[in-house]
Amino acid sequence: SRSLCTVVCKWTYTSDGGWDDSFWKMIGLEDLVKDKYEKIGNHVLSPGESVGKGLTPEAAKDLGLPEGIAVAASLIDAHAGGLGVIGADVKGHNLPCENQPITSRVAMICGTSSCHMGVSETPIFVPGVWGPYFSAMVPGLWLNEGGQSATGKLIDHVVRGHVAFPELQSKAAASAHSIYTYLNGHLDLIKKSLPVGFLTVDLHVWPDFHGNRSPLTDLTLKGMVVGLTLSRGLDELALIYLATIQAIALGTRHILEAMEAAGHRINTLFLCGGLSKNPLFVQMHADITGKPVVLSKEVESVLVGAAILGACASGDFASIQEAMAKMGKIGRVVQPNHEHKR
Repeated sequence: SRSLCTVVCKWTYTSDGGWDDSFWKMIGLEDLVKDKYEKIGNHVLSPGESVGKGLTPEAAKDLGLPEGIAVAASLIDAHAGGLGVIGADVKGHNLPCENQPITSRVAMICGTSSCHMGVSETPIFVPGVWGPYFSAMVPGLWLNEGGQSATGKLIDHVVRGHVAFPELQSKAAASAHSIYTYLNGHLDLIKKSLPVGFLTVDLHVWPDFHGNRSPLTDLTLKGMVVGLTLSRGLDELALIYLATIQAIALGTRHILEAMEAAGHRINTLFLCGGLSKNPLFVQMHADITGKPVVLSKEVESVLVGAAILGACASGDFASIQEAMAKMGKIGRVVQPNHEHKR
């Protein structure tokens, strides 16, 4: 059994037309067409559908789980993260997406790279953004997927490559904080009474060190830093760290603007993944996009998404939508500071 999510998003399958013979022939892989696509699978299930007769005896033994326990058709990792956050019940949090359809939300899965998942009732074609894919994440809805090819990886690269990194490491260790918690605190010290964003008035990062996935779709693009001085200390490291986070948030805004120009109506961001643990990263995304950010109660939302699929395969919930609303929980809401947006 194959998951509809994987074959639609990565393998050019469509839920109504199946595989396209002409594509495989064009790229020289016509051997995959043989025997009704037996090699790559022709039994395609919706995510959350129950697979086979549950867990086989061998797998059950290896995993230490009961034989026959429900096994669900899977989702790609980022899509599972989207499923884990995007359907959460937001009542009582004074959010613009309350009493609005789920199509007013975008789920951002932010780790080494970032994915921006938006759903719509009808197919929306967004230049430079993947999709639309039918039923690839939320059943019955079309999915668009924007992305940034290096985010957490870029922040790490900039911080660890700086000449003041050893000093940062020793000071962070001495204060028993992570390097990023220490840097966030250091920025608070040097900003004094100004909004932290204003510290980078003369320092700008173009973040496409690893090409641009969305919305420019140019893998040849490179990164750039403008406004460097001869300073080599911790202040300078903190500033370039801040400018990099701002650049990533501006990249997100660029993706959202492309989606909105094509017909999406987005008013709330739902963040999960490792970078969502960094309060500066979250606040900059709220301020720069001007939209509130919802953080999931469970940071590992990809696992929540996988659990939602399991709970549907086992029959504990009748639909993915019902499971999303019950199992996705809001942890914290971060409002944009409109004063700082300028």
